[in-house]
Amino acid sequence: MVETPAGRFVLKLRGAGEGVPALIAEILVGELAERLGLPVPERALVELDPAFESDDKNDELADLLARSVGLNVGLRLLDGAREPRPEELARLDDDFALRVLWLDGLTQNLDRTPANPNILFWNRRPWLIDHGAALSFHYDWSGVTEASPREPTSYAAHVFGERAPLLRRHDEAFARLVSAHALDAMVERIPTEFFQTGETPERGRAAYAAFLWKRLKAPRPVIAA
Repeated sequence: MVETPAGRFVLKLRGAGEGVPALIAEILVGELAERLGLPVPERALVELDPAFESDDKNDELADLLARSVGLNVGLRLLDGAREPRPEELARLDDDFALRVLWLDGLTQNLDRTPANPNILFWNRRPWLIDHGAALSFHYDWSGVTEASPREPTSYAAHVFGERAPLLRRHDEAFARLVSAHALDAMVERIPTEFFQTGETPERGRAAYAAFLWKRLKAPRPVIAA
């Protein structure tokens, strides 16, 4: 957690194990969630100065902070938020659950399970958090083929997986919320500094937009077989 002039943020560090791709996922999935009317914490770019000092004197944290000098992604702290109980998740209405399923299917997010739903209750609402594991394709661009964006989605381990059969009746309405123009605007939010040396930001952003747009083409692979 970091204190900034704009308030407290939970900082996703570029020097952590998943690296910069996890920060890009937080930006893009957060943007997509908001397009779908789902609440996610505010995101902000936070510059970590080499002279940054931490109240925690743990050596491992110091090493991590040293590897994270530069631009990172902050997520607004939901002060007082709590983890929901299983029965509370089960009581959430279909409209919310299906939007979450569709979002996770589109972004290939497998990290929303009953054991780890990555949902917090704050201000009497469920909020989605921690999307660093989504968009797994960007960890190995060399392995991406024309068929990769069409890989089918499995909701077997998803916290709302039992509701997946209901997705078909809402698929078209959700897809209309994410236009090609909207995707282009989302990828423009990826900072230039997050692209690898030798990779032009224009090509990098275009690759994300193309992958997601192909995934949005009907019949969409977000619908469980």
